[in-house]
Amino acid sequence: MVYRVSPSSLADEILRLGADPASLPIFRAKSNFLFFKITDVKAPAANIIKQEMLSAGGDAAVHRNVINCKVETSDLVLMGTEAQIKKAAKKLLQMDYWSLKELGKSLLEQLRPREMVWELRGKQYDFCKNTYIMGIINVTPDSFYHGSRVSPKLAGEIAEQMQGEGADFIDVGGESSRPGAEPVPLQEEIDRVIPAIREIRKRVSIPISVDTYKGEVARAALEEGADIINDISALRFDPQMVRVAAEYKVPVILMHMKGTPKNMQKNPYYEDVVKEILDFLRERVDFARREGVEKIAVDPGIGFGKRLEDNLAILKNIEAFFSLGYPVLVGHSRKSFIGHLTGAEVEERLAPTASLSLYLALKGVSIIRVHDVKENKMSVKLAKGIK
Repeated sequence: MVYRVSPSSLADEILRLGADPASLPIFRAKSNFLFFKITDVKAPAANIIKQEMLSAGGDAAVHRNVINCKVETSDLVLMGTEAQIKKAAKKLLQMDYWSLKELGKSLLEQLRPREMVWELRGKQYDFCKNTYIMGIINVTPDSFYHGSRVSPKLAGEIAEQMQGEGADFIDVGGESSRPGAEPVPLQEEIDRVIPAIREIRKRVSIPISVDTYKGEVARAALEEGADIINDISALRFDPQMVRVAAEYKVPVILMHMKGTPKNMQKNPYYEDVVKEILDFLRERVDFARREGVEKIAVDPGIGFGKRLEDNLAILKNIEAFFSLGYPVLVGHSRKSFIGHLTGAEVEERLAPTASLSLYLALKGVSIIRVHDVKENKMSVKLAKGIK
């Protein structure tokens, strides 16, 4: 009998037939088929890269006029196993022209096993091995989903329930970032967030994330027991924020957003949404690192200055953001693009949200930020069982 083996079952099948367990890394490198996109490569260099990939047993797609140099530059898509791409990359390391050596280094860096671990409140969070759930608590009167709005006084009770349902983090926000939202004065945001964090810290042991772009709010929240800063502006709106993050040595979530919550949905446009978000996040990561921030996660910003097709492109290409080398957070819960696709009102979007959580966990997303912990935790557990 002959039948196909799923890549996810390869290790099980190899061990079942009695092969040496030490051979697994060798077989994985030969069987794990990968795709890499490279942008803006000079035509002669693109020809060389394609030839090296063919020589290694893989391939590369290039512009049809690269062969005769009728185009000056081309993007490429490399296709091959880990072993094939590594072999080609090592050849490129020997070429000191057209930036081929630097490209070889970048490819090898992408193939290097990564360790992404945060230690918070005595626990290790290994983002290479697990997908974690972040529960949303909005101490606001105007967040887009009514079910997420709570008073500061009730925040502790809700957080305790979320922890019991399997939340790994709690995210607390005191200013709505829904499309069209008006900014909240500093003191008003502090008056909402700080009492909530006090109540939550009394009742839960898991890390708390403060959802704010204001440095003073973040500082006050950290003093009251918050552990993470979740900044929708990626440290752009308040110059104090990066200094606070570096001083307290806490993880920071950097999110992509075009514009501000008030205007972000007014005709957003991208030539290549994935590339543009990657470029933005890479620059923000570099800035944060230069300023002393060591623990970073990235968020492509579903729904923040994005059209329906942009949100879908992000989800379809979510693995592209792994190339940044940091945990990836996705916040898709009950958002309007789900309504556009399914026709469901915000109150009816739990099932498609949980379905997307299953997809994202299977892809290897690090953190899933959701309103409904119990159901989305089930999706993550299901994905882990399948994987």
